[in-house]
Formats: sequence, C-alpha cells, structure tokens
Amino acid sequence: MNTNVWTGAGRRLFLQEVGTRDGLQAEAAFVDTARKVELVDALSETGLAKIEVTAFVSPRAIPALRDADEVLRAIRRAPGVIYSALVPNVRGAERAVDAQVDELNLVMSASESHNLSNLRMTRAQSYAALSEVARAVSGTPAVVNVSLSCSFGCPMEGDVPVAGVLDWCRRYVEELGAHGVTLCDTTGMAYPTQVAELVHAFRERWPGTELTLHFHNTRGMGLANVLAAIASGADRFDASLGGIGGCPYAPGATGNVCTEEIAHALALMGYDTGVDLSRLLAASAKLPGLIGHDVPSQILKAGRRLDLHPLPRDFAEIAARAAAREG
Repeated sequence: MNTNVWTGAGRRLFLQEVGTRDGLQAEAAFVDTARKVELVDALSETGLAKIEVTAFVSPRAIPALRDADEVLRAIRRAPGVIYSALVPNVRGAERAVDAQVDELNLVMSASESHNLSNLRMTRAQSYAALSEVARAVSGTPAVVNVSLSCSFGCPMEGDVPVAGVLDWCRRYVEELGAHGVTLCDTTGMAYPTQVAELVHAFRERWPGTELTLHFHNTRGMGLANVLAAIASGADRFDASLGGIGGCPYAPGATGNVCTEEIAHALALMGYDTGVDLSRLLAASAKLPGLIGHDVPSQILKAGRRLDLHPLPRDFAEIAARAAAREG
C-alpha cells in the first residue's frame, strides 16, 4: 500500500471513461449515432484504459442509448483499450456479445431501497439475474464486471454496512467468477477515510480481482476520494468526460468525477495514467455542442495549470514606469 499519495513516482493508474454511457444516458438531447461514434473514436486515441461505450437496455427506459448496437459495431477499436457496455439481462448481454463487446458491466445496489427504486427488483432477484447473465456468456470472449451501486451510502437508508458490501463482493468474485468489481459512490456520499477502509478491506481479500472505484463529485469530494483510494491500493477509476452524468436521487448535483480533471491532477502528482491530456481536452471541448449545454469541467474553463496567459499589452510601459520610480 502506497501511503505517500502525494508523490506518484511513476506509479501506473488506469482511467476508464464512462461519459459515453453514464453521461449521455442522463442527457435530454439525443446525440446522433455518427457523432457518438466520433466521440468514442476520439477517446480511443487519448490513452484511456477502458471506455464504457453504451448500454444494451430498453429504448423505452433509456432512449438516449437506443442505438447501442450500431455504435458498438461502428467504433474504431484501438489496441489495448477495453470496450465495455452495461447490460441488465441475458438478452442485453447476448446483443452486446454479438456486437463484439470486450466486457459486460452488470449492475445492482448494495441498498435494498435503492435497488427496488432503481431496478424494480430486490437485491436477491438482481443477483439471480446477474448469475443468469454470467452463465449465459460463459465461454464467450467477453468478461464480466459487477458494479455495486451505493457502496458508500444510500440516499434513502443512509450508511451501508461495510460487511454487507464485502459480502456482495464475495459472491461476485467467488460465486459468479467476476473478472472485476466496481464500488460505486452513486450519489456522492463517500468520504476519504471511508473509502480508504473499504478499498483496503477489498484488496486484502481479493488481491487478484480487478477493482474499480466509481466516484461522483456531488459534494465536492471526488478527487479527495480518488487519492484516498490510491493510498489504499486502488489503481482503476471510472470518470466522465466533462464531468457529465449524475443520478436522479441527487437532483441538481454535478455528475461523475471529471476525466480531464482527474488526469490533470494525477499527472501533476507524478502518476502515470497513460492519458494524453491535450487530446482529452479536445474531445471534452466538443461536448457542449453535442449535448446542447455547458459542462462542469473546470479544467476546460480555466485551462491546465501551466496554460499561461500573455503579458498585458502595456506591460513594457508598466515595467518602465516601475523602474523609473525605483531610480
């Protein structure tokens, strides 16, 4: 465990883009299929480790992603990038596998109230459905990741016991044979010491399982939570281009942690994310035109730390007057 989180010293971290799914699904405007493909292709050239491209869900439930098959088939695959899709059931998984997805992301909640409200099922029913999907895709090239919503707190129940979160993780890893687990801070309730405790506990039990942290910046603690997770051994983080996304149970809140902000901060601290920040910012700059409104990204507005400004036009005159006063 690297407790000196302030000095990355070249340590490799992996950023995983979820804006094309988690972000676009929350948008009122439908982004044209060709423009979605262009966005994914641009992101593929930035050095991101994984891109959650879309979701194979009912178009009635999420009309913004009704073109999942077309998008996943049309994108240009970059070597080394994992292309993922969220799937809710066997039919969605079959469609995703047929479209050559690399990873299936299955979702349920650590909280019974949130699971019922969000998925219209009990947690036991959700787990049975996830198990059915895992069996159905066994033997295909696609691997399974399970995302556990509300791992750090439920907006209706409050704190979620760590023991309960870890027990669900045990079932995913040891019973389902999941390749990876994502611990999700669905409505931005996580705080750094809590994150450190849960990540450390997971890493101790399943050191060989791919662990991802999925934070939202709802209460402004996104980057702090990323750093706490890094200090406890985490190396994979979901993030959303422009900071878009969100959850209906956190109305008015900002979305996921912003990909370019996290990449910028980690690079300054010496971590190796493999991300080309210039290309990432170029992709983010196109988002307002795609979705029809401004995005939360502060780096997009203010620029990188060393994006310097020109001197004032009358700087030479100001300097000369100052020098005259000294004389």
